Amino acid sequence: MSTQGYILKISCPDRPGIVHAVSHFLFGQTANILDSAQFSDTFTHRFFMRVHFAKTTQELNLAQLQAAFQEIGQTWEMDWELFDASSKPRVLIMVSKLGHCLNDLLFRTHSGYLPIEIAGIVSNHEDFAPLAKSYGIPFHYMPLSSATDSRKDTQEEQLLKLIESEKIDLVVLARYMQILSTKVCERLSGRAINIHHSFLPSFKGAKPYWQAHQRGVKLIGATAHYVTTDLDEGPIIEQGVERVDHSMDPEQLAAVGRDVECMALSRAVRWHAEHRILLNGKSTVVFQ
Repeated sequence: MSTQGYILKISCPDRPGIVHAVSHFLFGQTANILDSAQFSDTFTHRFFMRVHFAKTTQELNLAQLQAAFQEIGQTWEMDWELFDASSKPRVLIMVSKLGHCLNDLLFRTHSGYLPIEIAGIVSNHEDFAPLAKSYGIPFHYMPLSSATDSRKDTQEEQLLKLIESEKIDLVVLARYMQILSTKVCERLSGRAINIHHSFLPSFKGAKPYWQAHQRGVKLIGATAHYVTTDLDEGPIIEQGVERVDHSMDPEQLAAVGRDVECMALSRAVRWHAEHRILLNGKSTVVFQ
């Protein structure tokens, strides 16, 4: 992602003149469009647009640009957001005992492949405290064993306070194996991403890869989606699949699944960080 300029995201009722209105505004701001993408949904009759632009003369600050765009947004009934393209979102990663997605996100971020700032790691187990320390990232141990654990309300209040105090922009559930409450899901609407294996709902419960092996699956998959109050049914951002065959045992299937999960989740996090995702009801528009 270029660190130059600004990114404008728009969703509004579809009608003629939207692109002209936006480009005319940017021309009036002496801005140069670096790249632009748009989509008209014939089913919802909504228009979606992402514009990456830079100033060609003096720089206006973000607040000034946002104030200047208000009138156009109201005129065209837009849901819109304007971002500084150089600003990296502050991310909180939540994990339980499976660390492959956590490891992948840490490595990609440390290597400069993900445009995010990992502000902390939360876990209901202490297994990954040494890993967090090796990257110099704060580790927050919040013990929880089940959805009926008496500590759940206290733990979630602690979580929400952490999100607020650390100014967290995005929460990533990197195989965090606890169900978030309705309150937390609503507070994090549009800024929490989860990863799960695509065997759901076909292979629910314990040992999904063993169940899949017994049924002779031919594709291993993973799905990255936004978190909602409907468990594992939030708007899908990215999915990945890999072919498998009869010669693989459940452990080999799980290994393939872990790789697919890492790829799907890292793409979803990158696209969110680059402001490429727009919600479209229960679905998403992703400008790759």
